[in-house]
Amino acid sequence: MTRIEADRASRDAAIVLGLTLPGDTVLHLLLPLHAAAFSVSLAEAGLLLAANRLVRIIGYGWVARGYEYFGPRRACLVAVLAAACATAGYAVLPGGWWLLPARLLWGLAFAVMNIATQALATAYTGGAARRSGTSRAIIATGPMLGLLAGAVLVEYAGPRLVFLCLGVVSLLALPFAWRLPDGEGARLRFGGPRFALPKPLDVWSFVQGLALDGLFVLGLAFLAAAALPDGAALAAGAALAARYLAEVLLGQPAGRLAERFGAARVLLLVSLGSAVGLTVIGVGWLWVGSLLVVGLRVLLQPLPAPVAAARAPVEERVAALARLATWRDIGAGVGPLVAGVMLPLVPAVVLYCGAAALLAAASVAALSPPRPAAPAGPGAS
Repeated sequence: MTRIEADRASRDAAIVLGLTLPGDTVLHLLLPLHAAAFSVSLAEAGLLLAANRLVRIIGYGWVARGYEYFGPRRACLVAVLAAACATAGYAVLPGGWWLLPARLLWGLAFAVMNIATQALATAYTGGAARRSGTSRAIIATGPMLGLLAGAVLVEYAGPRLVFLCLGVVSLLALPFAWRLPDGEGARLRFGGPRFALPKPLDVWSFVQGLALDGLFVLGLAFLAAAALPDGAALAAGAALAARYLAEVLLGQPAGRLAERFGAARVLLLVSLGSAVGLTVIGVGWLWVGSLLVVGLRVLLQPLPAPVAAARAPVEERVAALARLATWRDIGAGVGPLVAGVMLPLVPAVVLYCGAAALLAAASVAALSPPRPAAPAGPGAS
């Protein structure tokens, strides 16, 4: 594959994911706000929002082998159709047990498209970092616009019609999927077990997935409904959309900060700042805390992988990265379950301050600089 071919393939794969991803991100906004319209409780909403991540943890290996066998074009064509069916299913399926298969289908479809974006961005060595950054920006544009449009449309047409429209939008990805390379996909090698006893950095990854990817997202919609009954969707949608806008604007500055001051040091400060943001939400300053968490979450995103890679021996780096991603997915899957059960029962100050304390403790344990070795005593040889 030439550089020009790699650029086009990476761009097309990013457009495919950018057009289909709003079906998932808008569900995170509207399902907790309009749980009754979908005939589910808040706890069931948490289960549905977690399901797509949990099925990816179990089925990622099968999806990767399918991508290798069918290749980017056929795999992504099937994934786009599956994503469109799942998203349209949110509009017509009654109740949690009917919606659950749609969420599982979406999770597997996302796994295919996510693999394609990463594999095609790195298919040609030259310019891989540039293509990855461009891909991330294209992908983030879809959820940003989808959240804003969905938050406005739901006020006039209700949540079900929003997902019918998003299902149609997903089909616009088919021509771009058809442009992807045909034939077998790149071989995807896994450098070790993804499930292993967690190290301190893995524990931190689990906690940040639990608190920032799980509790925060579902909790934002729940607390927004209490704070602004008439404009909750628009306010929460704007806050979540700001995350994707911030990804475009702050991704490169975060990388430069890490290069200048050290990824682990910046990650520790950003993690502790995120814990402060959760505390601010807990004490009642919802929008101030939310914007703080959104901004810091974007600065945090590119930092864990360099930290994990730098700490692992060369032959174990791939396994370390896979393990880190797995523990984050587990945390992000458990987070909505915890939030869905606890938010109606536990005061927000207790839940959010507890999550903040957990995140701060995990950050200090995993990311604090090592203490210098004690000097040898007089009798040491």
